Amino acid sequence: MHYFLLVVVLIILDQFTKYLIQSNMDLNQTVPVIEGIFHITYIHNYGAAFSILQGQQMFFILVTGVAVILILLYLNRKRKSGHPCLLLSLACIAGGGIGNLINRITTGYVVDFLDFRVWPIFNVADISVTCGCGLLIIYMFFLEQRVMKE
Repeated sequence: MHYFLLVVVLIILDQFTKYLIQSNMDLNQTVPVIEGIFHITYIHNYGAAFSILQGQQMFFILVTGVAVILILLYLNRKRKSGHPCLLLSLACIAGGGIGNLINRITTGYVVDFLDFRVWPIFNVADISVTCGCGLLIIYMFFLEQRVMKE
């Protein structure tokens, strides 16, 4: 059950950081943390990663909604027997997916604010999904074969 707690914590952390940005900054405002390297920049993202597919909100809502539901169902089914790396990866993907899904449904865009100047601006939910995907790749390429043999 602790994987579902992680999902909730990730959603809360994502929504809280977005709330802080929206309530303390103006849209498109940037605040240098380390000049030229890392800024906090408040933007609205109407697309997906790297702002691709701008304006396709219904598509993102449907795909993300279905993916999150399937992940949560699988996570529930495997919560006692699944490999910890697999379960952790799915919890991270679900938590981040739900965090951005909340924004897409309620506002029609995602709040992004972490700006490393050489990379598209992103948020906590994006970090969660990216880490979850990384863990899933590690599981699939390095651990799954061992787990299947057991």
